[in-house]
Amino acid sequence: MQKEGLVKVVEEWMEGTPFFLVDVQISTDNDVIIAFESSTDDVEIDDCVSLTRFIEEHFDRTVEDYALEVGSAGLGQPFKVLKQFEKHLGQEIEVLPKTGKKETGILQAADEQGFTVELIRKVKTEGSKRPVLTKENVTYAHTDVKHVAAVVHFS
Repeated sequence: MQKEGLVKVVEEWMEGTPFFLVDVQISTDNDVIIAFESSTDDVEIDDCVSLTRFIEEHFDRTVEDYALEVGSAGLGQPFKVLKQFEKHLGQEIEVLPKTGKKETGILQAADEQGFTVELIRKVKTEGSKRPVLTKENVTYAHTDVKHVAAVVHFS
């Protein structure tokens, strides 16, 4: 199975919907894994079934000999595409820079080059005895981070 053809079929199914493709993996054994999200709602099982059936209409399993797994990109999984950043604007994310320690903040902006996060840091100001908590916007290039994911809180 060719990845380009598969992506084209998946994008055709997604046209006019709030869904967007996050990842397509095809192993050497033709095990196909498709991860997608919605920009508005959660991905439901019916959405996965519908996409699976659409793919099966375009790729005959007996000819292509593939196994297919279709699902939502998992909670807490690293972001892979810009639309995931856009979906989480104003929300808490976790950033692991290549050269630093993990930080958590509020996603302020994102584009093809990078993203900006509002972090709360302890800063020692001139004349003060103790550091004070200060909000600071930090911009990262996508190439400068190992991992970015939404923070999930369970109540």
